[in-house]
Amino acid sequence: MDTVRQVSVGSKIKDYYEVTKPKIWYLLVFTAFGAALTASLLFDIYLDPMTWALLIGGVAAGSAAADTLTGYNDRDIDAIMERTKGRPIPSGRIKPQNALAFGIILAGISLVCAWFINPLAFGLMAFGLFDNIIVYSKWLKRRSQSNIILGGFSGGAPALIGYVAVTTMNIEIGLVMAGLVFLWIPTHIWSLALHVKKDYSAAKVPMLPVVSSEKSSVRVIAGTTVMMVVFSILPFFFNQFGLIYLVTAGVFGAAMLAMSIWLLVRPSEKASWTVFKFSSPYLTALFIAFMVDAGFK
Repeated sequence: MDTVRQVSVGSKIKDYYEVTKPKIWYLLVFTAFGAALTASLLFDIYLDPMTWALLIGGVAAGSAAADTLTGYNDRDIDAIMERTKGRPIPSGRIKPQNALAFGIILAGISLVCAWFINPLAFGLMAFGLFDNIIVYSKWLKRRSQSNIILGGFSGGAPALIGYVAVTTMNIEIGLVMAGLVFLWIPTHIWSLALHVKKDYSAAKVPMLPVVSSEKSSVRVIAGTTVMMVVFSILPFFFNQFGLIYLVTAGVFGAAMLAMSIWLLVRPSEKASWTVFKFSSPYLTALFIAFMVDAGFK
């Protein structure tokens, strides 16, 4: 009996962990950590362990809250799409009202953590939650193909929270870090949407590949990729980063462009999936380069 109860408790914990979509918030937490460590190294500012804990815990809780609550909002369309129907809420493993309560608790934790960092971090956390849960998921996702653009501001919030947790000096660096995430999101999401176009069509979600032709969609994806790669070079001209960052941005940017050109020339599910899968390592590499370069400054 005890073994059965332990298995049941373990499965439930796993379900609640899964409802937060950890593959998404892992990367967002990393951008917050990367931005904070970069700022700390650039300006030789010591960040105490408590602030680090508040930052990592707060961004993790906030990102998990946003993913849980958007999952609550999307539970009906998630049940339609093959890619998402096995998630904890549409599959029935977690009751919608329990997911709602869990998400609200996580959001509260994130706001408390951000408040104890500083008021600016609190404001950015509140903005990020509102933009993702309300603007993107509740208002725009089912109504406008611009949903991911206006909802993308929340994706850049963790990086900026990480930066302002350390300093507001040379704030343009933090803004560019957040801007990189913002520009990364369309390429990342639209390449996935192209790969699973039938799912979004079935759920009547007006993602770009659903409302536009394949030819137009791949052109837009290629265009956003070019914007992202060009923008990624900008930090080098702030005189705070050197060749380590420039070479990393150049090499990974060239690879990103090559994949987008492949998608543009020969549109296919394989090409769109490749662009989607490589986009996360691309962003990760840039933030690693930020930290390493700042460390050698």
